[in-house]
Amino acid sequence: MSSGNNIESEFSKLNSKNEWSAIFQKIRSECIKNSSPYTEALKPQNKNLNRYRDVSPYDHSRIVLKRGTTDYINANLIKVEKANRQYILTQGPLCNTVSHFWLMVWEQHSKAVLMLNKLVEKKQEKCYQYWPSKVGPDYIMTMEDVGLTLEYVEHQDHSYYLQRVLRLTDINTKESRDILQFHYTTWPDFGVPSSPTAFLEFLRKVRDAGVLEPTVGPAVVHCSAGIGRSGTFCLVDSCLVLMEKFGLNSVDVKDILCEMRSYRMGLIQTPEQLRFSYQAIIEGAKQLLNQDSSPTENHKIMDNEPEDGVASDSDDDGPPPLPPPRLDSLKKQNGTPLDRPLPNIPKSTSLNEFIYESGDSDEYIPTGPLPVVPGDEEEGSSEDELEDLRSDSPFSEPLSPSESLSASELRHRKRVEQKEKLEAQVRDMKRRQQANEQWTQLKRSLYKPLFIAGAIVLGGGLISYFYFKN
Repeated sequence: MSSGNNIESEFSKLNSKNEWSAIFQKIRSECIKNSSPYTEALKPQNKNLNRYRDVSPYDHSRIVLKRGTTDYINANLIKVEKANRQYILTQGPLCNTVSHFWLMVWEQHSKAVLMLNKLVEKKQEKCYQYWPSKVGPDYIMTMEDVGLTLEYVEHQDHSYYLQRVLRLTDINTKESRDILQFHYTTWPDFGVPSSPTAFLEFLRKVRDAGVLEPTVGPAVVHCSAGIGRSGTFCLVDSCLVLMEKFGLNSVDVKDILCEMRSYRMGLIQTPEQLRFSYQAIIEGAKQLLNQDSSPTENHKIMDNEPEDGVASDSDDDGPPPLPPPRLDSLKKQNGTPLDRPLPNIPKSTSLNEFIYESGDSDEYIPTGPLPVVPGDEEEGSSEDELEDLRSDSPFSEPLSPSESLSASELRHRKRVEQKEKLEAQVRDMKRRQQANEQWTQLKRSLYKPLFIAGAIVLGGGLISYFYFKN
């Protein structure tokens, strides 16, 4: 692994030159040269156990089943030695491989299944439903060929992902294990999630459950083929573990991806998935940096991240954003929107000085209500919220009582300062609005006599014209 690699600089360079397709093809070509044989997948009796003809498990790392009618399943054990991480990457089960799937979970002592796709996408089945259709003992699934039963115990809906508890039981020994299934429902096929921070929140929830630790069996990660979305998840998680252990500039993403591809072919299928992996790693590194350094050392790593996901804890470090402009009410007289800011009016400037220095200032007249400064009841600086904000980082630790108290005091002081700043901005906007309204009234008062005088002169001229003509 190369040292001193700055992933942020690398991302900026690739992004500015639009080289994601080129770097993706380079990684793909290098990994194809080092690919391994996959003879078991090509055997006639195993061909109908593969969802896709061009995605096969390497022989040296494939999961070998120990009981049942076959020892074959389209799955590989992925190892990232320096991160001390192991994952089982597999395809979405077929109707004829559901029992093989659960036998693998049982034999590998896995504590969780991470499902990163929907059952049907673009009107095509991407995965067979491999768990009971309803919760309760009346809907237990029995798999006699492998000697297991499966009960759907519990269901929790977390908006962009679902969490299920599935109870796996050995028919002969009566031993039962509860398996957690984390089902990410908002990750598009061949695409990427809308927000790296939402994805990192999902990763944090998985980590908090303890299912990725080396003390338990490897988590089973799957999408449809078990290479694209599954590879992205494992790459991001492993790189963040390495950054936490060895430093923020210790990771070469390309090297880690090639290492993972030596265990299963084709991990990360598109340049967009590679780019998203970089984004998620950088955002996760930012969260790690925010936890370990002072606020003055923090900086915005990403400036092109979508804002429609779960906010990271760094979003709360700076002052609150200014109220958005009321574009519908800021209009010129001809109906076109304004595209210039309000003029700055020094406090010492009189109204008359402003009138003669501002020119066509009637373009800057704001209308509609001014923003309201939030009251104390809207600030939400409770201990629970503080804990929630801190817990957005996948690397966070619980706050001690003393830390919680000091953090609460700092948060309250910070909110007071932000409130005072916002109040000053509102007062300044009110002062500008009043000055502009006075200027408008003054211009109207000046224009009206001139208009009347002009009308009188014009009317007198017309009267004289008709008088002398007749």
